[in-house]
Amino acid sequence: MRALLNPRSLAVFGASGDPAKFGGRVMHFLLKHGYRGRIVPVHPSAKEVLGIPAVAQLSAAGEPVDVCLLALPAAHLAQALEDCGRSGARGAVVITADFAETGPEGAARQQVLVDIARRHGLRIIGPNCLGYINPHLNLALTSSVALATEPMPRGDIGLACQSGSLMASLISHAQDCGAGFSVAATVGNQADIGLCDLMEYFIEDAATRAICLYVEGLKDGARFLELARRARAAGKPVLAVKAGRSTAGERLTQSHTASLAGSYAVWAAACRDHAVILLDDPEALIYCADFLVRFGAPARSTVAVISPSGGTVAVTGDRVSTAGLVLAEPGAETRAALSAMLPPGRLINPLDVGGLPRSSGLDSALTAYELLAKDPAVGAILIAVATTPQLEDKVRQWGRAAIAGGKPTALLLTPGTLVDGARRALREIRCPYTNRLDDALRVLRAAVDYGAALRDPPPPAAPSPRAAGVCRMADGLPEGRLTEPETKALLREAGIRTTEDLLAPTPDAAVEQARRIGFPVVLKGVCRQLVHKSEAGAVRLGISDEAALREAWQQIVRGLEAHLPGATLEGCVVQPMLSDGIELIVGCRWDEQFGPVVVVGSGGVLVEILDDVQMAVAPVSVAHAGRLIAALRIAPVLAGARGRRPADIEALADAVARLSELAAALGPRLAELDINPLLVRESGHGVIALDGRATLTGKTL
Repeated sequence: MRALLNPRSLAVFGASGDPAKFGGRVMHFLLKHGYRGRIVPVHPSAKEVLGIPAVAQLSAAGEPVDVCLLALPAAHLAQALEDCGRSGARGAVVITADFAETGPEGAARQQVLVDIARRHGLRIIGPNCLGYINPHLNLALTSSVALATEPMPRGDIGLACQSGSLMASLISHAQDCGAGFSVAATVGNQADIGLCDLMEYFIEDAATRAICLYVEGLKDGARFLELARRARAAGKPVLAVKAGRSTAGERLTQSHTASLAGSYAVWAAACRDHAVILLDDPEALIYCADFLVRFGAPARSTVAVISPSGGTVAVTGDRVSTAGLVLAEPGAETRAALSAMLPPGRLINPLDVGGLPRSSGLDSALTAYELLAKDPAVGAILIAVATTPQLEDKVRQWGRAAIAGGKPTALLLTPGTLVDGARRALREIRCPYTNRLDDALRVLRAAVDYGAALRDPPPPAAPSPRAAGVCRMADGLPEGRLTEPETKALLREAGIRTTEDLLAPTPDAAVEQARRIGFPVVLKGVCRQLVHKSEAGAVRLGISDEAALREAWQQIVRGLEAHLPGATLEGCVVQPMLSDGIELIVGCRWDEQFGPVVVVGSGGVLVEILDDVQMAVAPVSVAHAGRLIAALRIAPVLAGARGRRPADIEALADAVARLSELAAALGPRLAELDINPLLVRESGHGVIALDGRATLTGKTL
């Protein structure tokens, strides 16, 4: 990877002097931006390209090159890649499209390239990509038009992108806002090198301090999460934009780069738990990354607002809360110092510094900022600064104060149109800035969330050994849908309390069990073909005597015949009627990108209507499970809202953690498992699984 992204020499297949052609544009950019390495144009007939001697075949060039860029029609690529391999090249960048993104035939053509590369020990970026830039080498190995006019933005952000046009847009955006890249690369179809390979390179690269990703799909979610752990340990923030949030978006990403989009909800949960900042705006990637590089994450999740405009203060103060941020309450010493500077009655936060006098040659507003920056109760600061040609020096002064203040500070320049002098002044001192309030609030929210994620311990990387017995029990169960008694046996093996379910093959046997348990009871039909028992009328509650029990059995038989003709009723289970608690759902399923996922939420028959769920990639610790529970809308009820006695949240968190360990231990063998409902009783009385269903497969890792 290092040789591929830091080449001392390279060849361009399809080289041309015509900037309208891909190969011609690459050649022009190599010369325009001053790449100092050796360049070998490869052209079937030309003797030279833009004054550089050309060869018809790379094997005729003598000394091997590090990297080859292939800008040729798809039909000629296999032969060209063979030439690269025979000539001793170490890597290739294939910008040509018409491969796996087009369907099975294109995928077969792509596999031919992969086979050639493996035979020769080549690494490939692409196909269907736009190449990359390495500004530290003045290297623009790309045909992106973003490099046609402006210099390459040099900096410390590593960008890995699955969209060539989006990379071009982000390069232009970085040029505008004063940020820069260590390397910015597209991966296209990820035939060989993918996002995770670039992510690993950035983690190990000393020139990279933050990592930005535009993701349409991953091949290995587990590797992504392991790399996220490594990036966290290395102190390098990872920021991502994930395409495919909607069903239409998932289809588009698959057709774009032959990628499996994956569930966005799982993506969001995985990123949250591994300190990956997930954003919804690609342009926000660069600003947020540059901000975190310059300032780091705030130590507290609180914000102070400063502006010379009362109107801006009022609007910003309102927007802070809607952005999910919390206004800081400065300490007594800070309040006293600020009150001495301010007119009577003026708020401390948000702080209107308009009309304050100058003191000892220094604007009192800057003094106010310095006071807030030193206050440990303030996590981050938003400053709105007026921008006119006459105020260029003041903007520079604010930028220097922000950099020196030791507190993450979002500089919002108003009005919205930046003057060139102000922009230039902030670029010179490498101070991030924006002219949009939304962007300023977004970057503060991202920084606050990142800081909070860093304060939480990382999730465990492997399941607890206590889940080993579950694997042995699963070996004796059939593939496919399990019955409720089989599912509950798995749960008990994992240490999760359930109702004791004995299968009654006849109504008489059910009556005997009910006598032993004591009325009232619940009667449930057992049928492997049935997914949701309640929809078929196969759950009968509050049965108070033997006659009602026999009638309930017949109702279950009739309901099953009507709902699922031909299905086999294996019998019914009898359970005690329990209602002294709060019903939740706890479940897990196998996700094709990230593996086992655990879910907790409001349960019962309204689970899909209420849509109150939290999820995480398994396994999770008890503490992590507690944070998931606290994020539910039903959390205040569990905590004892409106005079209720608190529920046993500790036991609930333990059950979620145990189920997550079960899911991680079984891996892809467990397609899904739901406990619905899990009855959460009063604090100190535990939880109990009232129902459960699961599906086993024959898959293994």
